[in-house]
Amino acid sequence: MKIEVILTPAELPALARRDLRDAVCVVFDVLRATSTFVTALQNGAKAVVPVSEISEALAWRQKEPAVLLGGERDGVTIRADLTCGVDFDLGNSPREYTPEKVRGKTIVSTTTNGTRALRACAGAQTVLAASFLNLTATVAFIKKLQPVRVVPVCAGTHENTALEDVLAAGALCEMLEGLLSPALAAPGRGEGVFQLSDSAEMARATYAQAKANLAAAVGRSENARRLLGIPELRDDVSFCLQRDIFPLVVRRAADGTAFVSVI
Repeated sequence: MKIEVILTPAELPALARRDLRDAVCVVFDVLRATSTFVTALQNGAKAVVPVSEISEALAWRQKEPAVLLGGERDGVTIRADLTCGVDFDLGNSPREYTPEKVRGKTIVSTTTNGTRALRACAGAQTVLAASFLNLTATVAFIKKLQPVRVVPVCAGTHENTALEDVLAAGALCEMLEGLLSPALAAPGRGEGVFQLSDSAEMARATYAQAKANLAAAVGRSENARRLLGIPELRDDVSFCLQRDIFPLVVRRAADGTAFVSVI
């Protein structure tokens, strides 16, 4: 198994052009899109459909009036001034996606970076949306699949690297190595059983340095500082850093558009 981490959204256009048919892509937008997807599906949502543009979300609503519209621009809920009169039902805070609001619903979501990263992985064999909230379940699912390649994708912030996404990708690398590295000792297996690219080594080393106090490390990140400065969103940071509170995997469905839960 080879692991290569996409560290920055500037790499997404090239990723979208690559042959990913033997790869599992794991998208991290820790603060907050993939954390929100995981939470919504854990709380009973039927599916989450990521779209890039507000206009695409509104077109879904016209076609299927029962869908919930979720997402953000500049970190806050999309309001009527951006949509010619339609307030979105939900923002991008995972704490909003309670069972009472989302159970049985399809959610169409558009965010600044997360949905763009998910779409860049369209050609992959399997696409997963992951976060610290469901990291162990995601790693176990990847182990079961035994793909040739794993590509953790850091959604980032605008065109910049996001520290929290790199830390999550590094944690994934460390956990996969812990599960799979014993195979390296098997007679005759040779090299190539488990290989980290330089970008994966960088992510793993970053996580190893920060994991003793992950909250402090993430608290210095651009996204965390922004959220901590908004009173109604500040608790999202600590929520999204909770480790393994949900046992589900979030996977792209067979239709290629929606993400659904796998328990």
